[in-house]
Amino acid sequence: MNESSRGEVEFTLDGRSVKAREGETIHAACRSAGIDTPTLCWAENLTPVNVCRVCVVEVEGARVLAPSCSRKVEAGMVVHTDSPRVRSSRKLVLELLGSSVDMSLSTDFADYAKRYGAEPGRFGPRAQPSAAGVRESALPGHHEVGDGTRAATVGQPTKVDNDLFVRDYDKCMLCYKCVEACGSDAQNTFAIAVAGRGFDARIATEHETPLPDSACVFCGNCVGVCPTGALMFKAEHDLREAGKWDESKQTETDTICSYCGVGCVLTLRVQDNKIVRVTSPSDSSVTGGHLCVKGRFGFKFVEESPRAP
Repeated sequence: MNESSRGEVEFTLDGRSVKAREGETIHAACRSAGIDTPTLCWAENLTPVNVCRVCVVEVEGARVLAPSCSRKVEAGMVVHTDSPRVRSSRKLVLELLGSSVDMSLSTDFADYAKRYGAEPGRFGPRAQPSAAGVRESALPGHHEVGDGTRAATVGQPTKVDNDLFVRDYDKCMLCYKCVEACGSDAQNTFAIAVAGRGFDARIATEHETPLPDSACVFCGNCVGVCPTGALMFKAEHDLREAGKWDESKQTETDTICSYCGVGCVLTLRVQDNKIVRVTSPSDSSVTGGHLCVKGRFGFKFVEESPRAP
């Protein structure tokens, strides 16, 4: 059934009667109604995976809070998006995230934490390597702490194994966005997935193969959807490391990729006359926010000095 043939359902949203398309999610209905429902793992160009649980809402008659990004609207349902139960849940989720993951580069997280009065510090400082020291374990992506017990993503150095983007797993909140973008939602490469369970869960390649030797085609769509800076353009990473990243000096310009005839829309972020990040609007009818390796990373020729005659 296409969208134009869908019927409408009527339900109550925060005390007012609203209508939404049949099959639409509560989150989409909230956006249409002008209600800002926070979320960290949802993106309009990816399939919802219900991971962050920040977008939960209260549905009267339901035993548990519902993730609005995937729960479909139903006729007659009564939904509360800002009840005390919802606010308490969102606050706790944000505190747990902030107490275990470096969220310092996520402006959304900072805004949400302020909105809900979240105080991650009340759970104590974030996990750090033990006094006995951290050493690489046999599995890439892990460290052994002290007596050899694995602590996935704790205290790892940033991984720089290619010239295009870097990985900082201290900032990974396991939102699955990179996995979805690498999979059937965009690239269909399936180079990465979530490996392990519980505290050992992490984003990994098949058999922990080093990224340059994996199925990765370096399209960077994983970088484009990362909400925390765990995946970052190397150009941006280098500027941040040097203390030269300055968003007040940056401009954004939309253009069309010149590599082929598809006509992908590129948004170029420029600082000091150098391109530091390339994205594409998620609502673009051509790209849907996704690009190939040339579109996202093939911009160095723009900065090359002209050849001498």
